[in-house]
Amino acid sequence: MDENSTSAVWMSRLETLPLSRSDMNTLVMDYLVTEGYKDAAQVFMEEAGIQSPINLESMSDRIKIREAMDLGNIDLVTQMINDFDPELLDMKPTLYFHLQQQKLIELIRSKNIEEALLFAQTELAPHGEDHPEVLAELEKTMSLFAFSDPENCPFGDLLKPSQKHKVAGELNSAVLESQNQQTTTNLHTLLKILHWSQDMLTQQKVSYPKMEDISSE
Repeated sequence: MDENSTSAVWMSRLETLPLSRSDMNTLVMDYLVTEGYKDAAQVFMEEAGIQSPINLESMSDRIKIREAMDLGNIDLVTQMINDFDPELLDMKPTLYFHLQQQKLIELIRSKNIEEALLFAQTELAPHGEDHPEVLAELEKTMSLFAFSDPENCPFGDLLKPSQKHKVAGELNSAVLESQNQQTTTNLHTLLKILHWSQDMLTQQKVSYPKMEDISSE
């Protein structure tokens, strides 16, 4: 059977799967609520006629923390986290390190090198000594000092928005966990299952129309 015929068979089978509009709406709502998109969730509730699994007002803390992260105001983020749950960062030293790491990155981004060096020596270095598991990340971040144009150096990815968004995602999950809520979207779980399934089919040398550009992270 050629590739086109195989794809046609797979697509024909997919069309017979029972997937309702209600299932899709629930999946979308779960994503919006878990990721903290309150306004979008409110609009979707009204347009799709679906209820949120939680009170949308309970998302306010997570939204404020994310907004402060987007601005690079790490001191404010830390203060809000401590106000929300004074023990959260103490219980999650790796998360605390990533917050401090992001503060150093923001200082380097703003060319505040003297303050950045002092902060690295007094705050990050001791944390690395106490928690060897973060030493590799610490060394990578400290390497930014060696370049006159850190944004275009081999470690420039640390200065990209994706790094900040990664930390924001960690914070979001930590707050959800402290509220005894689900920390991972159902969509993310489905993508991981899809990724695993495709790996299994490939290992078994099964011919199928592989979906590209999907992430399990």
